[in-house]
Amino acid sequence: MSMQSVASPAISFTPPKRNSLTHIPGDEGWPIIGKTLHVLADPKGQVERAAAQYGLVYRSHLFGETSLTLLGPEANELVLFDQAKLFSSTHGWGRILGLLFPRGLMLLDFDEHRLHRRALSVAFKAGPMKSYLGELDTGIAARVAQWKAKPGPMPFYPAMKQLTLDLAATSFLGAEIGPEVDDITRAFVDMVAASVAVIRKPLPGTAMARGVNGRKRIVAYFSEQIPVRRAKGGGEDLFSQLCHATHEDGALLSTQDIIDHMSFLMMAAHDTLTSSLTSFVGELAAHPEWQQRLRDEVNALGVAADAPTSFDNLEAMPLTEMAFKEALRLKPPVPSMPRRAVRDFTFKGYAIPAGTMLGVNPLFTHHMPDIWPDPDKFDPLRFTEEAQRGRHRFAWVPFGGGAHMCLGLHFAYMQAKCFARHFLQNLEVSFEPGYKADWQMWPIPKPRDGMRVTLKPV
Repeated sequence: MSMQSVASPAISFTPPKRNSLTHIPGDEGWPIIGKTLHVLADPKGQVERAAAQYGLVYRSHLFGETSLTLLGPEANELVLFDQAKLFSSTHGWGRILGLLFPRGLMLLDFDEHRLHRRALSVAFKAGPMKSYLGELDTGIAARVAQWKAKPGPMPFYPAMKQLTLDLAATSFLGAEIGPEVDDITRAFVDMVAASVAVIRKPLPGTAMARGVNGRKRIVAYFSEQIPVRRAKGGGEDLFSQLCHATHEDGALLSTQDIIDHMSFLMMAAHDTLTSSLTSFVGELAAHPEWQQRLRDEVNALGVAADAPTSFDNLEAMPLTEMAFKEALRLKPPVPSMPRRAVRDFTFKGYAIPAGTMLGVNPLFTHHMPDIWPDPDKFDPLRFTEEAQRGRHRFAWVPFGGGAHMCLGLHFAYMQAKCFARHFLQNLEVSFEPGYKADWQMWPIPKPRDGMRVTLKPV
């Protein structure tokens, strides 16, 4: 199929008529502001209170628009699996990410999304993944060695953010990237900060203005480098892979496609992983018995401290993977996922018109006590094969689901287990007595105080 046949005109929908959602229970809050400030202040508490009062489908007013929240595994399956192609991700994420990460994979819909995803999948096949593991392993080992040489208290989140930025730069852009690396990573930091800024226009001095300027620098860099990478050939880094990726008709990805996909993938690779790995380490600090169990698993690998990590090593770390999954359950890196209905549909007995803005909420689903007994407890054994048997397949959705399932989820597991191997083999992590990190849960979870930990050599 030619790309011209799917580089489709924008999906159209009929905006819902005023008051077309009043048959659905809910509270739209204050005029203009709606419930936005309540959600920003306490997203988990707000959705749990609304669900208790109104049920698993309720109406609210967020970010200037009346919208619906659909809760629970059945809602996740309907919206994320989207077998009937009812929901647009483009028009869901667009107002949040469109100015900074336009036409990233998550912002494409249906056939166009499918073809771009297929073209990008070449960058996550065995050969490139082996190369990524080598770069990750080297970078993580060196950083852990630095932490081990200077033990003691430290704010962990900023340290992890710098590490994931550095890893994304080397694994995705290649070791040959020169002195531009600092400017490139700074540009990404500015773009990510802008994507969650309250002021959504690039007014002078605002985070959005810095983000838009960061995107200009990224566009200039990639535009200059794409022909260089294509002429050179080879290269196992993600950027080089995309420069040579083709669509089904054999056509290379366009320069603009590569820019958009690289920008989005680098953002997703470092920001969500920073959140998830910080949460993972926080759970190990709070649960020393589990920390020791995972350290025992790492030590049982029989890998010398200075030896590289292999895929076989990663496969032999099932407890570590379960613990990482449990951290993702407790603090999913994308706590809510927006969509817009492109056709009328019905859910839980409610008729919902085309054009309606709506969202599903993994954070809520991951804490439903009828699915997860004692839901706030850290218990990696929830992810044994036996424990998962009979659980709704959309009860745990940190990577989304359906056609938009995170393309880099295997990369995330690989990086998490590689990190755990070096970290646990070399360091012990703890909190000061009585300390509890103060987490901001939206839009991507992060500890407001940086999460203060104490590191000690093993």
